[in-house]
Amino acid sequence: MPSDTPINLYDLTRPALGELLSGWGCGPYYRDLLWTALYRKGVRSLDEVEGLRADLQDTLRERTRLGHLATHTETFSSDGHTHKLLLKLEDGQTIETVLMRFKGRATVCISTQAGCAMGCVFCATGQMGLSRHLTPGEIVGQVLHVNRILRESNESLRNVVLMGMGEPLHNYEHTMSAVDVLVDALGLAMGPRFITLSTVGVVPGIRRLADEERPVQLAVSLHGATDEERSALVPAGRRWPLDELMDACRYYSEKRRRRIFFEWTLISGRNDTPEHAHTLGKLLRGMDAHINVIPLNPTVGYDGGPSRPESVRAFQDVLTSYSVPSTVRQRRGIDIDAGCGQLKSTVERRSRRSLPTSP
Repeated sequence: MPSDTPINLYDLTRPALGELLSGWGCGPYYRDLLWTALYRKGVRSLDEVEGLRADLQDTLRERTRLGHLATHTETFSSDGHTHKLLLKLEDGQTIETVLMRFKGRATVCISTQAGCAMGCVFCATGQMGLSRHLTPGEIVGQVLHVNRILRESNESLRNVVLMGMGEPLHNYEHTMSAVDVLVDALGLAMGPRFITLSTVGVVPGIRRLADEERPVQLAVSLHGATDEERSALVPAGRRWPLDELMDACRYYSEKRRRRIFFEWTLISGRNDTPEHAHTLGKLLRGMDAHINVIPLNPTVGYDGGPSRPESVRAFQDVLTSYSVPSTVRQRRGIDIDAGCGQLKSTVERRSRRSLPTSP
């Protein structure tokens, strides 16, 4: 990035903000004053920050900026509980953010990349490929955007799930900087146990999470309990086979003394039979693990369908016989393309259809 490009203050952790300001002769007092204005008071411009020295205000206006995300498209589910946003970034890229309201709590699912390089065959984001990594400010900006929506109805955000577009561990540095901002006690002060990071199984990233003792809950997208079956759905499985992945998961669980959540998208006839459940039960037996069972949210680019309710129950019964707990995760926003990447794909298809044809 050119040195004369204004710095997006949302890209900085509090220590990084302190380093920036110290170079301009300002100490921790001004660092924390500006930080709380950004994240506690939710200012929309630097002119709204009260208490700054005049020279610091001038320097901030000249050398920094507040990079806000704009709403490109938004949809609402018929039950009113799911609000999906397609947000526009400053370079024109778009990303998805989903606000889900449950009884007494709100959860936001945020993106870490524009697109995704992992290529999971049933995922609309995986089908579109990777455009670029998001910056920390673009990741945090999704939470700030949703917070403004929630404040209008006197609601508050409790859970953040890094399960939107992209692979968080493929954008490790920026994702972790964003997490540092989310949990900062003088800022958004999110509880670490209410932040969940979902990965397709990037083994080096899982081990690094353990070694750095990062304060997040870990969810691993499994979807297959043999290398052949998993790789057919999750191409990353060819790079990190199950034995390597499970070794990394055990390392994480034992070092962090935390349960790992495994996500299993149930696809009718492909990974939802009792035989599949037995293989999964044997794979996870003895681990501190919990399975989130998710009936498939169909996408245009994949011909699979969701499992029938009776197949879901039979699958869970087998897992119970191995003492592996499971929960059927509630599907939200099926009527508004709430699955990862679906709204962006829908908007882009409509845009292509609306383009004039060449004479």
